[in-house]
Amino acid sequence: MVANFSQMNNLSERLMAMGKLAKGFSERAREVDENGSFPYENIKELQEFGYTALTIPAAYDGKEISIYEMVRLQEAIAIGDGSTALSIGWHMGVVRNMFENKWDAALLDELYTNIKNGALVNSAATEPQTGSPTRGGRPQTTAEKKGDSWVINGRKSFTSMSPMLDYFVVSASIKDTDEVGNFLIKRNNPGLKIKETWDSIALRGTGSHDVFFEEAVIEGKYMVEKLGGPRKVNPWLLHIPACYLGIAGAAQKEAIRFAKSHSPNSITGTISELPAVRTKIGEIELKMFTAKHFLYSVSQKWDAAKEDEQHLLVPELSAAKHFVTNTAIEVVDLAMRIVGARSLSASSPLQRYYRDVRAGLHNPPMDDMTISQLADKALKENE
Repeated sequence: MVANFSQMNNLSERLMAMGKLAKGFSERAREVDENGSFPYENIKELQEFGYTALTIPAAYDGKEISIYEMVRLQEAIAIGDGSTALSIGWHMGVVRNMFENKWDAALLDELYTNIKNGALVNSAATEPQTGSPTRGGRPQTTAEKKGDSWVINGRKSFTSMSPMLDYFVVSASIKDTDEVGNFLIKRNNPGLKIKETWDSIALRGTGSHDVFFEEAVIEGKYMVEKLGGPRKVNPWLLHIPACYLGIAGAAQKEAIRFAKSHSPNSITGTISELPAVRTKIGEIELKMFTAKHFLYSVSQKWDAAKEDEQHLLVPELSAAKHFVTNTAIEVVDLAMRIVGARSLSASSPLQRYYRDVRAGLHNPPMDDMTISQLADKALKENE
């Protein structure tokens, strides 16, 4: 039995506990992937043991874990199951960003109380017509003020963890204005409908279905913030590279397990003793070392930074996601080269890691945006 995460006082204890949970996640991952289902049991365990409340701020009697701790724990989850890690990672970030973006205090009190009791939340921002919200497209989803209420109409795609979400943070264009806002909509709203459209070959267990809003009426207080203008940097997106680093770690473990046990009759001993295989194992270890150092150091740098210095770290946050995600893809490729054709067998977890790790290329920030951002930084610093 895993103890409640909120009762643990240090990262080492939490990582050990998460490792135990992740073993169960790993055992269920194949069935979830093959069926394109959702890892209900995994998410319920994370709720039951208090993980989903760890990013609640101290001001609301929460643990307020650091970015570094979140990254380490999310990586541990992903070693067990990438879909579970990416799904719950979005929730962990939104929980903290509510506070960072200065939502109404009374509303935060209500939400954090419910989250401590297991409520789940995620943003619903992507739309078929606009693509990723990081590209700046104006939402086609609309919000119209009627009396003291708002009426929401539209469609959102890629809404991860939709099978279990209690709250949806929905971006919408405010009718008859140039403004865009975020609106909080409860799952039981009669105007909210989920259509099971998720058919990706990668991260099949995220339940990232389409959500439709048809005359969804919400109270005025659930217009939680106006978008546009300067916003606080969101370091919680580092849960994304942490997820793919974990998937790469799982691939590394599987390749080493295979190398240490596979003994064709053409050699004496196992293939782990062959120079070509040892070279690949060493290359994987070097790549994992480098990716971990990059991600961990940027996380710790953020945690140590003063508030007025945090914006200076934006290029490093973006670079960490770019480097770690692309390195994770390289690690999985090398792992499959060690195992050979058997890595393409449906019974091998490596073919799942191969598909899952590719999804990182399509999570924000996108590679081209990061490279452009880094070019701007370099050019400005060398004027």
